[in-house]
Amino acid sequence: MKLVSDKIRKPILIVLLLISVFSLFFLIRVVSSIYGNRTNGTAAAFNLLNGNQPVDTLLELTGTNSPTPFQPLPTETPTPTATLTPTATPTSTPTNTPTPTPTNTPVPTQKPADDIPSSALIEGIIGYAQSYSLTCASRSAVDWERYLGVSIDEMEFQSGLPRSDNPEAGFVGNYNGYMGQIPPASYGVHAPPVAALLREYGLTATAVKDYSLERLKKQIANGNPVIVWVIGNVWYGEPIEYTPSDGSSVTVAHFEHTAIVIGYDEYGLTFVDNDLVYWRSTRAFLDSWAVLENMAIVAK
Repeated sequence: MKLVSDKIRKPILIVLLLISVFSLFFLIRVVSSIYGNRTNGTAAAFNLLNGNQPVDTLLELTGTNSPTPFQPLPTETPTPTATLTPTATPTSTPTNTPTPTPTNTPVPTQKPADDIPSSALIEGIIGYAQSYSLTCASRSAVDWERYLGVSIDEMEFQSGLPRSDNPEAGFVGNYNGYMGQIPPASYGVHAPPVAALLREYGLTATAVKDYSLERLKKQIANGNPVIVWVIGNVWYGEPIEYTPSDGSSVTVAHFEHTAIVIGYDEYGLTFVDNDLVYWRSTRAFLDSWAVLENMAIVAK
């Protein structure tokens, strides 16, 4: 019985030994394979970064469809926000400027004298759009004199104005020049040359400065419209001292403009400005009128 057991035990030990040897051999092959692939992959990536390996190698190693292993996160698209539109620079062309509607009742700035009514309005004055950018004075003049019974073409009147670099002596620059400039660039004309030309057509016209609001209202109450020099469509402005070639000192302003005062009430005044009729508060008018020294043309 013991001999049989020894005969069986030896083959079993041999089989177990063989199995162990094969298992150890197999394990060595697997470890070698893994280590070899890892080494090859690292070398391939290193070669790619140095320009020595085709891009396909990295794609094969990383299993991606892009040569960049880590794709950036999607960029968030900003939500568009409303952008303010620049306001166009104000011009002295009244037909392009909307007429504001007063929303608050202004406080009267001056109590009318006893002999001046609290309100007055001259009817029957029709204004037309000026023909060129700087012919506002000629336009106001011919609309004013038409009401007084004399019809003159705007450009006929414009051509009759003398030319000068001094707006107190004549028209400065090109009548179709840019608006808002200061002499000696294209500018326009002040009251004296316009009044002088109106008198040549047989009208009683006087150029005045430092004219008072009370006297202006009295003219309106007596049925006499008044041409006034303001800034734009009665905007705020700043006076500028200018010295023309004759050596005199003249006050000028950007966007000098003319309009015809045809009415007033306790709180403001009504204007014919080219083909527009609008109302402005007394305070707004006085501020704008004062820039060019309360300049006007009145009929006497």
